[in-house]
Amino acid sequence: MYLEKINSPADIKKLSIDELKEFVVELRTHLLERLSKKGGHIGPNLGSLEFTVALHYVFDSPKDKIVFDVSHQTYVHKMLTGRKEAFMEADKYGSVSGFTSPKESEHDFFTIGHTSTSISLACGLAKARDLKGENENIIAVIGDGSLSGGEALEGLNNVFELNSNMIVVINDNDQSIAENHGGLYKNLRDLRESKGKTEANLFKSMGLNYIYVDEGNDIEALISAFKSVKDINKPIVIHLSTIKGSGFKPAEINRERYHYGSPFDIETGEFKIFGNGQVVDTYKTLTVDYLLNAIKKDKTVAVINAGTPGAFRFSPSVREQMGKQYIDVGIAEEHAVAMSSGLAKNGGKPVFCVYSTFMQRTYDQLSHDLCLNNNPALILVYGASVYEESDATHLGIFDIPMISNIPNLVYLAPTNKEEYFRMLDWGLNQTEHPVAIRVPVVDVVTTGGEDLTDYSILNKSKVIKKGKDVAIIALSNFYNLGKEIADDLGDVTLINPVYITGLDEELLEKLKEDHKLVITLEDSVLDGGFGEKVSRFYGTSDIKVKNYGIKKSFPDRFVAKKFLIENGISKKQIVKDIKELLEK
Repeated sequence: MYLEKINSPADIKKLSIDELKEFVVELRTHLLERLSKKGGHIGPNLGSLEFTVALHYVFDSPKDKIVFDVSHQTYVHKMLTGRKEAFMEADKYGSVSGFTSPKESEHDFFTIGHTSTSISLACGLAKARDLKGENENIIAVIGDGSLSGGEALEGLNNVFELNSNMIVVINDNDQSIAENHGGLYKNLRDLRESKGKTEANLFKSMGLNYIYVDEGNDIEALISAFKSVKDINKPIVIHLSTIKGSGFKPAEINRERYHYGSPFDIETGEFKIFGNGQVVDTYKTLTVDYLLNAIKKDKTVAVINAGTPGAFRFSPSVREQMGKQYIDVGIAEEHAVAMSSGLAKNGGKPVFCVYSTFMQRTYDQLSHDLCLNNNPALILVYGASVYEESDATHLGIFDIPMISNIPNLVYLAPTNKEEYFRMLDWGLNQTEHPVAIRVPVVDVVTTGGEDLTDYSILNKSKVIKKGKDVAIIALSNFYNLGKEIADDLGDVTLINPVYITGLDEELLEKLKEDHKLVITLEDSVLDGGFGEKVSRFYGTSDIKVKNYGIKKSFPDRFVAKKFLIENGISKKQIVKDIKELLEK
């Protein structure tokens, strides 16, 4: 009715308030239809619908610059900025990213997929504007628990210093992905309950002006608030009390479950189940069972996550069972690693569960606070694979070059259930090293026998099959590919390297006796990775080495099988390469 005529934010400025109210209903209908069929971030986009419309109604994007934190709440923003077909036409649902992307639109200023960054990015935009003597509005939108990230507070601290136009919109829905944690959110709750009047005010204490909007999903109230600060000449915070999942009861009631989800029945809210509906073990579910058992046996075990419990299957009931031995630090990976180091130093047994894509946020703490101090914390790295997230903002393929070269850290790569449990036992109970385990993302494989490996004897690989001429060293999630190649070639050697952080130099030296070619396979970026260590070892010898992995880049929304073929990784291609290399 209205959306067909909206091609840019300028078009919505022609609508009356009554028409805007009808337009909001229409947008929610399209949004729910798309979410129910495609899936995605449900609660964040439903809850931010009205204020997104109001922002574009009042401000003049792209001259006025809006930066959305995480940017997983920008579906409506995209609908208003020339990308409506991606939300109205089923065959175009996948044509845009789920996050902001300057490649898509001049209204998107950054590619953003991680949290707590919008205020810092907006500070940079504002300072550049001031240096150039220009006058556009700069707006940072932040919510869904993102204020718990240290960078958000660093940004807020610096906003005061700008002493010029900078508008920080706090989308406060009393929720992160799961429940909020920390004293900061107590202050937000007090502000909401007092309608912004409590004397204890985080934002005022930082020297910032402050406006509270109690009806954060009311289009008129929002327009009025935004008009009052447009072209302001000082920094200001607009604190919105919003409803996550607004307008869709299942999402309003179960805010954690509907933060992000697969397609669902729009009438009942029930998520659609694909396949035969059978519940099967995954390494995530196995880890939950392991940790629950470990907690029961040992009161010093502490399970830590940084605001993403659902990613590890830490459901509300699991969190309740873990009790005080479960710690959610909010979206603050840096703090989680440093806290883990402190726990380990004082006799605790911390287990920090983190997605690979978020590890980069805490490199300094890994290197300096944990590994330099050589404290025996255990880190479980999830989603480290080309087979997991494929959006450029959430890639899990950089962990090996990033963390495997930090001194003292032992990074392990299990290839089956028995190995994984044995590594968990060792990593949790040893006191010599910080240990990380690359949790497999492939289907659970069981050997049927107990793993008796002593993982304290570092950097010892496992020779699974002894052959000659060709040795295949297959790491982590690519182990099964290596096994298939070895089976195809016949009389070759297959090695499970086990350790990502070091080489079995004795074994590599022995391979020189009857091997001509060494192949390495790693489910990660090649540059700085495991394979290059092997190549360096053989650098002055007669043995040829070929490394297989992912080319260094930021691939976006790829299909894993096709993407691997583009990187020369398939059984057929590698077998062909091996035969050709042997003939040379």
